[in-house]
Amino acid sequence: MKGLIFSIKKYAIHDGPGIRVTFFLKGCPLNCWWCHNPEGISPEVTEVERVDRIGEKEFRRMEKVGKQYSVDDLVEVAAKERVFFEHSGGGVTFSGGEPLMQYRFLKAALSAMREAGIHTVVDTSGMASENHFRDILPYTSLFLYDIKFMNEEKHRKYTGVSNSQIIGNFRYLIGEGARVIARIPVIPGINDDDSELIDIREFIAEHMAPNLIGVDLLPFHRIGSSKYRRFGMEYRMGDVGQVSSERMEDISDLFAGLEVKVKVGG
Repeated sequence: MKGLIFSIKKYAIHDGPGIRVTFFLKGCPLNCWWCHNPEGISPEVTEVERVDRIGEKEFRRMEKVGKQYSVDDLVEVAAKERVFFEHSGGGVTFSGGEPLMQYRFLKAALSAMREAGIHTVVDTSGMASENHFRDILPYTSLFLYDIKFMNEEKHRKYTGVSNSQIIGNFRYLIGEGARVIARIPVIPGINDDDSELIDIREFIAEHMAPNLIGVDLLPFHRIGSSKYRRFGMEYRMGDVGQVSSERMEDISDLFAGLEVKVKVGG
């Protein structure tokens, strides 16, 4: 069995505990305005023109985005990093895109990692079948779970989909005892007003449980903005800048009443 992956990041430190290898699976059912991995949205192999400049000379070539890997391939990659996992409490993270779009491959890879004694994290938008979450739950050590809005109309506008399934799956995972860190992307002018954030905080407060182990506040950044030009995609964030550290401190204070660790960043 093979899956389509568009990037493998070694020595990752923001995708779960310890030092990790993050596998980015291609395909996502959301189309968030601020997405910093637009190359991961399409579920197919895509081509992009790469421009390299050396001095005044310009070199252009077509580059394929997305490569097929077997489960054994991923286990082999992870096994080479085992010493870092053991010393840091790390492991592997499956991100995207939305990794559950390649559900069967994800389940097989998680099972193989678990069999190899490697800690597993799934970084998810929550937009998937509850049955698929049920099937991967035994092989997943931790879920990093995005919560972007409580308001369904805003969620549709800025991500292209309803949030009803996402909210339902969050409730399901908490109820089943899955270890979860709620992740909230803080996007200027979109979901960073106090009223929206208070709604999210109240939702999390309603689902407090020992297995909800943290809340990560993820400030918007422009790292992926240049990718949109390469892929011929519209960048809908315009000239929106990063959230100030002062504002992030205020937002962190807003969530401070929760009985879990709240931190800025992943």
